[in-house]
Amino acid sequence: MPKGTNQKFKLYYLAKIMTEKTDAEHYITMPEILETLAGYGVTADRKSIYKDLKDLEELGIEVEGEAVGNRYHYHVVGRQFELPELKLLVDAIQSSKFITVKKSNDLIRKLERLVSRYEAAKLQRQVFVSGRIKTMNESIYYNVDEIHNAIAENRKIRFQYYQWNIKKEMELRHDGAYYHISPWGLSWDNENYYLVGYDADADMIKHYRVDKMLHIYMSDEKREGKEYFKQLDMAVYTKKSFGMFGGEEEHVKLLIHNDLAGVIIDRFGKDVIMIPKDEDHFIVYVDVRVSKRFLCWVFALGEGAQIVGPDNVVRQARKCIENLMAQYQDDKSGEVGLLWKRNQKAER
Repeated sequence: MPKGTNQKFKLYYLAKIMTEKTDAEHYITMPEILETLAGYGVTADRKSIYKDLKDLEELGIEVEGEAVGNRYHYHVVGRQFELPELKLLVDAIQSSKFITVKKSNDLIRKLERLVSRYEAAKLQRQVFVSGRIKTMNESIYYNVDEIHNAIAENRKIRFQYYQWNIKKEMELRHDGAYYHISPWGLSWDNENYYLVGYDADADMIKHYRVDKMLHIYMSDEKREGKEYFKQLDMAVYTKKSFGMFGGEEEHVKLLIHNDLAGVIIDRFGKDVIMIPKDEDHFIVYVDVRVSKRFLCWVFALGEGAQIVGPDNVVRQARKCIENLMAQYQDDKSGEVGLLWKRNQKAER
């Protein structure tokens, strides 16, 4: 039998055929394998294909043959990722606000290559990326990589930071001045990716939205703030910081209706201690950074949640409510939002 023009790629094309054309519900016969290989410019006989199918196991591709009538039907079993696992990954990519639409689609297409064309179609039917709110910073991949490199090499990073203005334009903060930060970790919170680092000038831990960082590069200076991060549990830090907004840490006492027990557990974990107050309520103590975002989280729970201590946090909650009520008074003067601007301080 004369050799085909692509004979040296025989095993590669065989792997391609089996992974793309077969799965738990779709099979291929030996004549179909030989015919498809011929289409790639590869000639083979049955005996050599039997050996090659066994060799595919060394590449992590397990092929199983099943007798159907007078023929064997072959298909791939035990893939590296099962379809339900890939669906979970696709959903995670879709819901990640910090990944752009373009990068989301690129990643999903790569995941589709891990299954057959039939299962890939099932993944495609799950793709609704275009309708979701996503970041517009295409460089976030490289930002994350540069941050990890700086952490690995114990170096500081420099970057510019932006915000959106009323004209929907990117506006550099601090008049475009570069931030010089010691990176110590990355946190995923409230569907956003954050850098957690030490600001030597302010002598404090700060966090920054990674998708709002521009022109990031590694500095020659060594990182600082190690003493702050020795005892810092990143998971605990994230749990205390609602939406990664800043604020003074407080030991807050909450009165919660029993119907909201699941909400409290979802936010603070199963280790949170819930002390019965009466037949319908319980008391819970939580360590949080008190910010407007935390107060709004409590307000959103309606009559089922109340801050009852400490007194300074209760006063903050009352002041926040008074400001909101004043903003919506019928006889208020000035434009909407002026009161908010006058009474509030930026938390980011």
